[in-house]
Amino acid sequence: MPRTVTRRRWSVLLAALLAAVVVATGAPVTGAYAAPTAPKENDEKKLRDNLEAAAKGQIEAQRLLDNSKKRAFRLNKEVNALDTQVEVMRGQVGVMAVESYRTGRLTTLSALLNSASPDDFLARAGSLEVMAQRDAGALRGYADAHEAATQAKAQLDAEIREQQKQVATLKKRKEDAERALRSIGGGVTSAGYINPNSPAAKPAPRNSDGSWPSESCSIDDPTPASGCITPRTLHALREAQSDGFKRYTSCHRSGGGGEHPKGRACDFSAAAGGFQDKSATGGDKTYGDNLASYFIKNANALGVMYVIWYRRIWMPGTGWKSYSGAGSPAADHTNHVHLSML
Repeated sequence: MPRTVTRRRWSVLLAALLAAVVVATGAPVTGAYAAPTAPKENDEKKLRDNLEAAAKGQIEAQRLLDNSKKRAFRLNKEVNALDTQVEVMRGQVGVMAVESYRTGRLTTLSALLNSASPDDFLARAGSLEVMAQRDAGALRGYADAHEAATQAKAQLDAEIREQQKQVATLKKRKEDAERALRSIGGGVTSAGYINPNSPAAKPAPRNSDGSWPSESCSIDDPTPASGCITPRTLHALREAQSDGFKRYTSCHRSGGGGEHPKGRACDFSAAAGGFQDKSATGGDKTYGDNLASYFIKNANALGVMYVIWYRRIWMPGTGWKSYSGAGSPAADHTNHVHLSML
């Protein structure tokens, strides 16, 4: 048998064997042969650190702003109720003043002199005590209501100043993020796809004050990447998978900057078979659009720091901005959706 024919048969058998292994194990493929590897992204440490600081600052400022608005809402209702109470008490005090002016204040001496008998004197003295208690109670109630209203208004003014402070912080953090993106040729406001019908994810656990608990890279990464991820990252991954986004994903990556080494980032392949060295088109592009939109819609519930997809980056408080990589599908994030978590 000719040697070329033998080699051709061995090639066919080897290709069939590889295909059988893929089918048996469920391992995704890139192209037609090899298992996918994590994409090499734009991992400049300074850029990633600046984006992290800006995103965290925005999210924390927004949390403080929202909490302040809730407190201000409650205080405003309290102020209105106290103002109403003050007006009622003021009316009662006014009636007392008119009555005292018209009839004169009943004193113990006048009650004694005008009494026809000891019993009459005791009755008059009792009336005097009742009137004194009534008047004192009304005056005390008016003073207390007025003081409470004054304090509530001062607290409300303090909350308004706090809101102004957090709005200024949000503005600064947004400028910080845009400055960091401009350093790589991005940062321009860009239209990005948002799917209003994205499923709602189950919220991740928070602290009692609404802040995010500090988490370490403490859970084995369930994706083919070896390493660890944080509980919040695992929650986001599981929620996305449960809502139908089950294509190849890689989370932990040793070395480099950004959140991958910290277990706070995942890369989601747009292609069904795994990461491919080409930009997603057609159904793969739609899959990436919907996945990015899913994380954006559920950013507050899951603790999303930012999402990068198809030369754009989304961060809370800034919306979609242009993102410039190194020109490759991996660096430009046109073949995968990048998710960074708080």
